[in-house]
Amino acid sequence: MQRRWSVVGVPAEPGAGAVRGRWPVKCRSDGGSWLQRAPSGRQAGCARVVGACRADRLNFLEELMAGPAGLDEVYAAVERTSRLLDVPCSPDRFEPVWKAFGDQLPDSHLVFSMAAGEAHRGELDFDFSLRPEGADPYTTALEHGFIEPTDHPVGSVLAEVNKRCEIASYGVEYGVVGGFKKSYAFFPLDDFPPLAEFARIPSVPPCLAGHVDTLTRLGLDDKVSAIGVNYRKNTLNVYLAASAVATDDKLALLRAFGYPEPDARVRQFIERSFSLYPTFNWDSSAAERICFSVKTQQPGELPAPHDEPTEAFAREVPHVYEGGREFVSAVALAPSGAAYYKLAAYYQKARGASNAAFAAKREDAAA
Repeated sequence: MQRRWSVVGVPAEPGAGAVRGRWPVKCRSDGGSWLQRAPSGRQAGCARVVGACRADRLNFLEELMAGPAGLDEVYAAVERTSRLLDVPCSPDRFEPVWKAFGDQLPDSHLVFSMAAGEAHRGELDFDFSLRPEGADPYTTALEHGFIEPTDHPVGSVLAEVNKRCEIASYGVEYGVVGGFKKSYAFFPLDDFPPLAEFARIPSVPPCLAGHVDTLTRLGLDDKVSAIGVNYRKNTLNVYLAASAVATDDKLALLRAFGYPEPDARVRQFIERSFSLYPTFNWDSSAAERICFSVKTQQPGELPAPHDEPTEAFAREVPHVYEGGREFVSAVALAPSGAAYYKLAAYYQKARGASNAAFAAKREDAAA
């Protein structure tokens, strides 16, 4: 008979906002034998993985605890957040990203994100920052087989940006179900690349150059704070710091891109947004989507429809920094006028003196 293990003698859920705990952990088998684990902070991560687990799963957690300090706690948080959204999560889904990026995960800026609505259920993304030294995330993804090599410009844009622009930190969007999705590059706060120069980078979607005059006229020419490269959809997000941009100019951007006038709910989002990002591809002259982001500690106060999964996420998503949970909520607009809403929650903020901390500083400064 295959033995089953259960984690006992610990709180089922840490208190909301609890910083890494110090619980003694006892595990027992069906035969009644006990294993006593020392009450260390790293092993508290194992304690928070609640419920039945097979011996192979326990072995996986033991292996995590033998890795970089805190990696087991990151996995525990991923699993706990997945349960909030009924997203299937298992060690074999986490192991690839751990093998590729695990040495940086415990100290990275880490964010959980979800999209509201029936069409987007069944997935949880976690984004994390990476130091700019060494290989970029796209190169690492190729080495670990997350994606296939391609001759499409989407495969070279990150390297070309790296040659021409200073990078403060990289980032990755990784889906619990969908795996590796995006690479990010964050630019230093005092060295945003000029939009016109950025648009001339050979692998950047050609259509961006056609929008430079409009974006410049609206005061967005020197506000390229980051980019996101989506390898599944062959798209490029261009993140523009917008906290100092007038609401009328943000609305004018929608009109210039051919988008319909937003309703009152979306307009409130736009008024409060600290960042906006159009999404471009290599096959169209149009922006296929525009998102406006708002930072908050109270998602319920935002003019966004919150279904039960979103409310559970906002209420119970774990975090390990002092104070209340911090969120970024975004509305994504399509040229048709259709909108959907996304909610991201900070799990941890980059620690230490590494350049990964620029990701946290960029967002805090822009809010």
